Amino acid sequence: MTRRWLANGLALAVLWLFVRGVDPTPLPSGLVVIAEELVIGLLVGLPTAFALRAFYADEFAVRPSLRVVPYAARYIAVFVRELLTANVDVAYRVLAPSMPIEPDVVAVPLRVESDAAITTIANSITLTPGTLTMDHDAETNTLYVHAINCQDHASVVAPIRTWEDYALVIFEGRDPSTPVPGPDPGQPSADGGTPGAAANGGESDGE
Repeated sequence: MTRRWLANGLALAVLWLFVRGVDPTPLPSGLVVIAEELVIGLLVGLPTAFALRAFYADEFAVRPSLRVVPYAARYIAVFVRELLTANVDVAYRVLAPSMPIEPDVVAVPLRVESDAAITTIANSITLTPGTLTMDHDAETNTLYVHAINCQDHASVVAPIRTWEDYALVIFEGRDPSTPVPGPDPGQPSADGGTPGAAANGGESDGE
């Protein structure tokens, strides 16, 4: 078991390096600058984490935390991929003479239950161009996502489900194969439509 405040203090020190925007080049002077800034980050981060230690558990298990590292790396990789492809897609739709935009709101029932997991997924959606998390219904654990192109609801839901697969392991230690509660808007219904596709009854604002 490891003291939580120590781990949080180290995390704050690393975050300090990103906030400061430390450039490691040219070598070796760049490494000296990194070391100096890391010391400053520790001097600020450790006392801050210690002062706030009452707000989180005293200890945490290192092994489960290390187990989620590959899933966290995959989450980030998928997010970066979606961020890049979404930027290109939005630029194309905005610049195309025909403006191929068909906005709609998609209701996405979630499997994750923790506030941290829901918030992470909601922010990932909002940070991706072309989609925006509008609301979260706590009673049904459903996110309402606005997308500028909803011709294919499955393509809107697909990256969200991938993030959720990894978030289930990262934040809750649960199996990614956990079934989706209720109808999944990413899957076609028996009549060929998309169940639970939109909060406004499935009608598109772009028609």
